[in-house]
Amino acid sequence: MSTLTLRAGPVMVEVERRTAVVTSALVAVAAALALLGLCQGQDWASPAEVLTALTRGGESAFVIREWRLPRVAAALVFGASLGLAGAVFQNLTRNALGSPDVIGLDAGAYTGALVAITVLNGTAGQLAAGSVAGGLLAAAVIYVLSLDSGLSGLRLIVVGIAVNAMLTALNSWIVLRAEIDVALAATGWSAGSLNGVDWAEVRLPFAVIGLFVLLLVVISHAMHQAALGDQVARTTGVRLGRLRLLMVLAGVGCTATVTAIAGPVVFIALAAPQIGRRLVRAAGVPLVPAALTGGVLLLAADLVAQVLLAPVALPVGVVTTAIGGCYLIWLLGMEVKRR
Repeated sequence: MSTLTLRAGPVMVEVERRTAVVTSALVAVAAALALLGLCQGQDWASPAEVLTALTRGGESAFVIREWRLPRVAAALVFGASLGLAGAVFQNLTRNALGSPDVIGLDAGAYTGALVAITVLNGTAGQLAAGSVAGGLLAAAVIYVLSLDSGLSGLRLIVVGIAVNAMLTALNSWIVLRAEIDVALAATGWSAGSLNGVDWAEVRLPFAVIGLFVLLLVVISHAMHQAALGDQVARTTGVRLGRLRLLMVLAGVGCTATVTAIAGPVVFIALAAPQIGRRLVRAAGVPLVPAALTGGVLLLAADLVAQVLLAPVALPVGVVTTAIGGCYLIWLLGMEVKRR
């Protein structure tokens, strides 16, 4: 397969030509959707008005910079974060169904956030901490229950689906036991929405996601070695136990941070890595195509959510659930045929 050599000063990276082409195309699609998202609103702004507002100000600068731009940025960053989380767990389990929303990590993060809302004051910090703690606790339970004579991807998925069912029941019980105003707020938030997101809400999550992305960059070489098989990884000096714990930490951190702000947005983490893998025709689940595909999917879903019943903006989770359900049925059919 032909490769391209990219140079930036003393740094030189070789990239497969198809991966480079697909990555460039995804960046172009994301940029086009972002421009469309900045134009879309209660009043349509032309692309020229958007560019003027972003560069020089003008009458619509406040609306575009302070209202629409945070939502578009959140869709791109949160979608990329979910795509990365899905790629991490699908690499870990070596199974297309090994996604945070299938194996119960989203439900665990939601449980932690519900506890922060119903027991504590439900501040932004408490929501973030509760969501990450809930996701990590669910991951720890699934990881321990999945250990038999060794970590099996299929066993982890089956245990995760069972834990997901139990956590979903627990979440419903918490909502039913809460006071009516808290229950209404929690139920609305559980649909997964980017409505009303502003810069004050997304600055800290963007920074946290950036730290987890940095962690993934550091361990990406070891992840590539592990994808070639445990024996190959051990012979090249990869400490598999430590690597898997770091992968779980990064995956849970990415999905729980998104859940803390937007609520559980399902199916992006499941679909984006596999779509990205098929686009670049890679053997494993590459991180960059998964992240870009996740950003494109969530931004496109949010645009659909805004225009489908305009002027009422649907929660983006409703759209991703509807599309993702069809994708899950197709994926399960493919898995059955393969076996």
